[in-house]
Amino acid sequence: MPSASPRPAGPRNGSAGTGSERPLGGPWLVTGYDGRLTAYVHVEDTLLRWTQTSVGGARWEGPESLPAKGITHLSVVHGQDRYAHFLGLRTRPRADGWSHVDVMYATQYQTARPMTQWHALGNPYKEIAKFAEVGAPAGAVTPDGALHICVPTGPGGVALRREDAKGTWGAWAGIPAAAGVTDGPAPAATSTGVVEVLVPTRVSAVRLAQAKPGGALDRGDEARVVPVPGSVTPLETAPGRITYYLTDAGGGGVVALRPGSWPLPLGGAPADGRITALRTALDGVDCTVLAVRGITGTVNLGVCATEGEQSGVWWTDTAMRCQGDPSLALDGHGRVVVAALDSEGRPALARQEDGQGLTLSDWRQI
Repeated sequence: MPSASPRPAGPRNGSAGTGSERPLGGPWLVTGYDGRLTAYVHVEDTLLRWTQTSVGGARWEGPESLPAKGITHLSVVHGQDRYAHFLGLRTRPRADGWSHVDVMYATQYQTARPMTQWHALGNPYKEIAKFAEVGAPAGAVTPDGALHICVPTGPGGVALRREDAKGTWGAWAGIPAAAGVTDGPAPAATSTGVVEVLVPTRVSAVRLAQAKPGGALDRGDEARVVPVPGSVTPLETAPGRITYYLTDAGGGGVVALRPGSWPLPLGGAPADGRITALRTALDGVDCTVLAVRGITGTVNLGVCATEGEQSGVWWTDTAMRCQGDPSLALDGHGRVVVAALDSEGRPALARQEDGQGLTLSDWRQI
């Protein structure tokens, strides 16, 4: 069973917080190719970045300000290549009263190095009057490093634009199998190179999947569970198999979805945010760790054997009051690290310590 200190986050290293700027998104916690962690927080027109000074170390540099002027609905995606991909939307007013809405992306290739300029990927629609019918982008990265971006469109559709292994982008294309979508899609890429997407509808969650890498996304399993908007997160729990964790809008608890299986209730008391998940070995057992902001406003952790949820999920309230959604990552030594924004919007983290199960350190600001 995980254990955690009830003490709130205290200052560390003299690091500055987000100041008076109101956080709009994050924190996102990414492990770079060199094993160092990077934390990102989105504030108005800026992406703040903190970077570990050494692998697994306690000291951080930052915050550094990365440009994000005019970027909304920002998210951070990463894959096996450990690059950090930043996705968002940019709205530009026109003289005729309409607005251009572009899907935007930028990339950070190495830990602590500059990010690229923001690049526009346009809009799935050709008619200006429909530009605003595009929702927040979500992405997945295949093992060859190709980025796939999905956006919800218009009355219940989904559009996809994909990059190939050489960095060349194809055109926007609608996904015919997606219909009646009510929330943002949750794309995932497996270690076998296959991309799939879970799309919420009014009465269910529908899985779309490729039969082979690069193939069409065909309609697959339909689960009679409706996710709370924004709660879905995918995790590869076996080679080529994705488990989706989400909050059930009907029952209020966490649910696990896998192809060919009934939705499996996992308990917990999540609020209305995103669930975060990762796999790690605890006491020699392949385990899945879940993190979510609970209904009381604190970070809650759940631990279970990977694909063994039916044997029980052990939930622990860390007593860390937070804003937004917590984030999970494995540091360069394979230890679990949990990051969250404290009640004043400052990034803080707790790390796995020696001991049975998942024993956490005190929370500390970075």
